[in-house]
Amino acid sequence: MRFNIEFEQEEDGRWIAEIAELPGVMVYGATREEARSKVEALALRVIAGL
Repeated sequence: MRFNIEFEQEEDGRWIAEIAELPGVMVYGATREEARSKVEALALRVIAGL
């Protein structure tokens, strides 16, 4: 499976990463790389629970 990760940087510098195809899969990270890592891990947990 392939999903698109959407990123956005908040005014305070935090990054938001979201996978729109998986409702509720959205995380914050201090860096873009941290947000990517966290959102990928969350996506795997959500997919495993389906």
